[in-house]
Amino acid sequence: MNFDFSDDVTAMRREVQAFLADRLPVGAVRQFLENGPAVDGALWAEMAAMGWLGLTIPEEYGGSGLGHEALCMLAEEVGAFLPPVPFASTLYLAAEALLGFGSDAQKAAWLPRLADGSVTGAFALAEGAGEPGADGIRALVEQGRLSGSKAPVFDLDGAGLLIVAARDAAGQVGLYLIDPAAPGMERRKLRTLDLAHGAWSAEFHDVAAEPLPGAVGWPAIARLLDRAAVLFAFEQVGGGRAALEMATSFAMDRFAFGRPIASMQAIKHKLADIYVAVELARSNAYFGAWALHEDAAELPRAAASARIAAIDAYQLAARENIQTHGGMGFTWEADCHLHYRRAATLAGIIGGARHWRDRLFDQLAA
Repeated sequence: MNFDFSDDVTAMRREVQAFLADRLPVGAVRQFLENGPAVDGALWAEMAAMGWLGLTIPEEYGGSGLGHEALCMLAEEVGAFLPPVPFASTLYLAAEALLGFGSDAQKAAWLPRLADGSVTGAFALAEGAGEPGADGIRALVEQGRLSGSKAPVFDLDGAGLLIVAARDAAGQVGLYLIDPAAPGMERRKLRTLDLAHGAWSAEFHDVAAEPLPGAVGWPAIARLLDRAAVLFAFEQVGGGRAALEMATSFAMDRFAFGRPIASMQAIKHKLADIYVAVELARSNAYFGAWALHEDAAELPRAAASARIAAIDAYQLAARENIQTHGGMGFTWEADCHLHYRRAATLAGIIGGARHWRDRLFDQLAA
């Protein structure tokens, strides 16, 4: 039995790795954050030109229709190379919401623009601290107008499409399509740990809101989060892999007492622990990829397992990577902090580990 990606996706992975390694050599992301805008628009356009943004979008809407297997692979490489682009917000959440719950007219209006990179997307679920759930959604839509607040909303700056979770006058939770430039919407930039994943607070004052007709009730939103959790897990596995490679390379080159520190037992144990955690997360992510690709009934359990393992693995890898680098690992000039920042952000972006553990327990008890 073959648990790996297909030959076509494996070949595509090599092309993706070669492109990103050339486009984002060591230090490039840090230098971009020092000198450039928050989003690399040129890189986003190149990714669109290569068809990466339309992998799960059907051909009739301007995509390639290759499916979620290819997107899972791409998510892992995005996690490894950390390109400063709104990849997750656009593809894991906004595009998935439209694909799963949008009307034919909404799909025709927005999916081609997401696929060609002319529009980026954002997703507004959280209303401050707390885990995802219907009880935490207080934003209200009455007669097609949205009022309320959301924070944090990642990658809102420059987004042309915003999907918002809100409840209607009858108390039913759903998803609504918002124009981020619509009158009545105010935004404020938040200070965040991940400098390449900007977050905002958004205030809605009687803003026009168009419902996604298929997203009715919290179970629909939970299913969207399950699908996104698998994709985030692959991104976290990619980040953990890259942090391990960074730590291993440094340990092999750094000498102390006349020998590489990689030969020292304490360092060996760190690297071995990271490797085991990342590979465990990868196995769970592959289970999630199968469930996502097949739209299987096991998806909620697979997504929760993948999410939990990936959070733990990436945070361990990012933390121990800094420790392996010693004092210089804490500095801006070392790239270790980029993975530490991203690991912390991804750990809570659609609910933290406690939320997903509770979800896994519920699935196992059902």
